[in-house]
Amino acid sequence: MKEAIAILAGGGPAPGINTVIGTIAKVFLQSGYRVIGLHEGYKSLFIENPLMTDFTFDQADKIHKQGGSALQMSRYKPKDEEFKTDFFTKYNIKLLVTIGGDDTASTANRISKFLQEHDVKIQNIHVPKTIDNDLPLPEGTPTFGYQSAKQEGVRIATTVYEDARTSGNWFIVAAMGREAGHLAFGIGAACHYPMIVIPEMFNKTDITIRKIVRLIISAMLKRKLLGITYGGVIISEGVFHFMSDAEIESTGINFTYDEHGHPELGNVSKAHIFNLLVQRELKRLGIKVKSRPVEIGYEVRCVQPVAYDLLYCALLGMGVKKLFDEGATGCMVTADEKGDIHPLYLKDVEDENGKVKPRLVNINSQKARLVYGFNHQYITEEDYEEASKLVQNPEDFDFYKILNWEKIKVI
Repeated sequence: MKEAIAILAGGGPAPGINTVIGTIAKVFLQSGYRVIGLHEGYKSLFIENPLMTDFTFDQADKIHKQGGSALQMSRYKPKDEEFKTDFFTKYNIKLLVTIGGDDTASTANRISKFLQEHDVKIQNIHVPKTIDNDLPLPEGTPTFGYQSAKQEGVRIATTVYEDARTSGNWFIVAAMGREAGHLAFGIGAACHYPMIVIPEMFNKTDITIRKIVRLIISAMLKRKLLGITYGGVIISEGVFHFMSDAEIESTGINFTYDEHGHPELGNVSKAHIFNLLVQRELKRLGIKVKSRPVEIGYEVRCVQPVAYDLLYCALLGMGVKKLFDEGATGCMVTADEKGDIHPLYLKDVEDENGKVKPRLVNINSQKARLVYGFNHQYITEEDYEEASKLVQNPEDFDFYKILNWEKIKVI
């Protein structure tokens, strides 16, 4: 039987998936392999009649510039007792290519160990995908899809900021980011938003709804002191992942949870939650500021990839073939700033439970200190006297006191 490779995509969409799929399919087809694409992620891998498609060169060539995914995706996470060797032996699979984030990578690692234990000799190579940019690649190396999603997010956030300027309003923008704040930080910094709220900035204090609301109002007060009546705040949805159940319930919102145990934040508008809470606090303080909620999430996941991701994803796809030919397995394919391909072995980045650890924003980096130290507006001790004309206790809105930070020194 002809030797084959199988490709599946897990989690949610990210720009560049089709570029990866199309590139992998083309290079392996040219080398004489059968290329099988599995629909619905891991759900099809262990069932009797998997939902699959055989890629042709023409089909692979056609999809590589498109947004979305030619393979239907799923967040399905199989249990260990579901694992079987049938699919791999029946179709003479020599390589399983998984495309996804940390959950997809962790599951691929479990499957790889299972197959080794059952003497099924196939290789497994993971392609790190997520717009959240939170897989543990070397610092400065993005996950594919992040740059394209950020670009679309910047387009939306720039328009929103112009609306704020034109209407004299504030906008509370929420951006995707399951645990990490990369997307919100990247969009907010690019658009010069006066306040960016990400979970990583709470490195010296607990994350609470009240602190986030105060950070938002701190920016509003500072802008008032500067004579500016409008503005924008961008918040990463990841802040919810570091709150206690009681803290989340204090918002009055009932969350459902996905199969990985993550709150299904897509079912509610995070921007609406924070806008409502900010408006309540502004009313209590007697401050007149109009604000409106905007969500940036699903709008950026299936856009056509920008040039950066078109090249980056093609390199990763070709890199899969390179690592396969070298005999690599149980690893992620990575491309450095020069475009050189390297394996990153999952065993080196997993925790004691076999889960791949997320990469968070380096809040102590010079980039973060520059953005928060120079390009934000917020109340500090120097503003107390003037701010006391607006609120009774300006120290409650002191950026550094809220976060328990020392004053930022950029060195």
